[in-house]
Amino acid sequence: MSGVRPTRAARTGRAVVVTLALLWSLGPVAYGVVLSMRPYAEVTRDPLGLPTGLDLSAFATAMRDEADGGFGLGRFVLNSLGVAVGTVLVSIVVCVLGAYAAARLRYRGRAVTNGIILAVYLFPGIVLAVPKFVILSRLGLTSSLVGLLIVYVAATVPVALYMMRNFFLALPASVEEAAIMDGCTLGQLLTRVVLPIAVPGVVATAIYVFMIAWNEYFYALLFLVQHRDLWTAPLGIAQLGDFQVPVTVLLAGSIAVTVPVVIIFFLAQRYIVSGLVQGAER
Repeated sequence: MSGVRPTRAARTGRAVVVTLALLWSLGPVAYGVVLSMRPYAEVTRDPLGLPTGLDLSAFATAMRDEADGGFGLGRFVLNSLGVAVGTVLVSIVVCVLGAYAAARLRYRGRAVTNGIILAVYLFPGIVLAVPKFVILSRLGLTSSLVGLLIVYVAATVPVALYMMRNFFLALPASVEEAAIMDGCTLGQLLTRVVLPIAVPGVVATAIYVFMIAWNEYFYALLFLVQHRDLWTAPLGIAQLGDFQVPVTVLLAGSIAVTVPVVIIFFLAQRYIVSGLVQGAER
């Protein structure tokens, strides 16, 4: 039986609602992009006016090192990129093994263990800040990007493990049983059978972990505040909020920090959607 076709008024109303939603969400972003490409003197004179020309000097000022008259955001972005990529690699390697064990192994207290894993992630970051700071200070890692990476791995492993566990649970066990019957070892089963099927789920989890590490501010401030050369992008953006910084530079820096995440989302969009659907099957 065919569904009822929407009326012309319903289609028009839906188009209007979608258009208004897009304007509401994308309007401020578009306005910020326009402002970042206008000279500061022109912005102060006519904030709502259209640009008379393309001026990218605000981006250069935000990204240049302090010695060259900039605000050093380029170096902060590289620091964030290194920490975020390292967090993704370590977390995914750990979570693939842990999530597969949590999904397939049968043992007493399995449900309780999985609940504890998720509960760890639900703890507010400020509650665990002091223990983490004490541990890293004794290891001599409180003022290094390696120490920050360890903290991010500890913060992201629980949720990444929980997400990937759902992806593995959605995989048909019959495929794994057939591989075992053919003589596959556990390592071969993971690398040749399970992971190729679970690629969308792994990519979706990796993107989520990357977002957490890229946008994290509290721990970066706690461990790196006295070492400006090691600052991450969120700390660099926070310094641009000073009243003495031109608004064009602030917007240019914010856009420059957002661009890598947008590019990654566009490149991995297919995997993210299929991974989320796959994980939602459980």
